[in-house]
Amino acid sequence: MTVERGCKSNVVGEHSCMLYGNCLLSFRLPKKQNSIQVMASMSDVRPDHIMQTGLAFWASKTLLSAVEMEVFTELAKHPESLDELGPRLGLHQRSAGDFLDALVALGFLERTDGVYANTPETNAFLDKRKDSYIGGILEMANARLYPFWANLTAALRTGLPQNEASHGEPDVFSALYADPRRLRGFLKSMTGISHGANMTIARKFPFKDYKTAVDVGTAQGDLISQVALANKHIAGTGFDLPEVAPIFEDYIAENGLAERVRFAPGSFFDAPIPKADVVMMGHILHDWDLPTKKMLVAKAYEALPVGGAFVVYEAIIDDERRKNAFGLMMSLNMLIETPGGFDYTGADCIGWMQEAGFHSMRVEHLVGPDSMVVGIK
Repeated sequence: MTVERGCKSNVVGEHSCMLYGNCLLSFRLPKKQNSIQVMASMSDVRPDHIMQTGLAFWASKTLLSAVEMEVFTELAKHPESLDELGPRLGLHQRSAGDFLDALVALGFLERTDGVYANTPETNAFLDKRKDSYIGGILEMANARLYPFWANLTAALRTGLPQNEASHGEPDVFSALYADPRRLRGFLKSMTGISHGANMTIARKFPFKDYKTAVDVGTAQGDLISQVALANKHIAGTGFDLPEVAPIFEDYIAENGLAERVRFAPGSFFDAPIPKADVVMMGHILHDWDLPTKKMLVAKAYEALPVGGAFVVYEAIIDDERRKNAFGLMMSLNMLIETPGGFDYTGADCIGWMQEAGFHSMRVEHLVGPDSMVVGIK
């Protein structure tokens, strides 16, 4: 496909032209159809979605670079003009205006009389100084996922991860858990991306019928914190590897929950899940292959009393596998990142729960692409 300059008509010989934005796209017509036939058949068909998706990495990388350069953190202090903000961010004068105006056009910045400011969303979620900052996951996407996804084709053809492990380096979890500073940042980013779903679970699930809850793979501890904050009678446990303990305990103390929420160290591969009335797993099962998924579901069953509940949540794929594009692409991300992980439908998860002995399973939407699957022992 080539861009034609100065084309006067929609049909030029064996080529057809179509306007996309301000670009006139030219493409060669099939030999077996004349120009009029093809254009008639394409009267209601446009390439917009194809082009927008194919070049979506332009917008993605623009946002990721803005997070990396702390554009939103700087503007959260006060709005600034191009002449003020550009030099402080280290932007070259050739690119500064285009970069900041692209962020305006994408809806991440506002500009009034030449002065740039954050939108309400970027001010709330992309200012590093705020507890609501979710940019940690975007920082990881910029540093790791963006280059790894360039190898998606290789992953699709080989079924093998394309991250550090593909070069003989330690896998991402081993590297993170070996570095306390990086681990703290990673767990904070996981809190940011999960916080909305955690708050929804805390209010939507009937915790009034239970007394205790354990969060498996608790990370910083936001899920069990939100449950305990919204349900004053719940005694909670966060279960994760020992390296997580100081990060978890700091977060629990910040939320004033030290008297009701404790940390239990251990690996869910080697140790039983601590017993509780409700067992929760958020963004855990998709990391692992099918036998491991089933093993974890069975361990959850063993940890519960009769009548106890198992709550699984992540970007559950719709059963028809047509709507939750995020969930499906998250599964591709598991292909990039793990030896056997994959995302799954609600029906898949219900099947695994039923196999383990659960009954009365249901799927409930939470927020965004996330849903929870609940099973009762």
